[in-house]
Amino acid sequence: MRNVTVSLADELVRWARVWAAEHETSISAMLSQILKEKMEKETRYLSSMNDFLSMEARELSDGSAYPSRESLYER
Repeated sequence: MRNVTVSLADELVRWARVWAAEHETSISAMLSQILKEKMEKETRYLSSMNDFLSMEARELSDGSAYPSRESLYER
């Protein structure tokens, strides 16, 4: 594990200290968990996007004509 220095606004530090104390954790553990969740979310997104983009292209229609723009926006 590596140490990292982070600069935060005073108000944010005060809030984080209170939140961490209320949840019996540290600011370091809180930030670590937030960053881990973001990393996992991005990893899942990129994996899903790669899966989608690797799929073979297919027809979007069963052969019937698409509606015209005018018919879609008739009022």
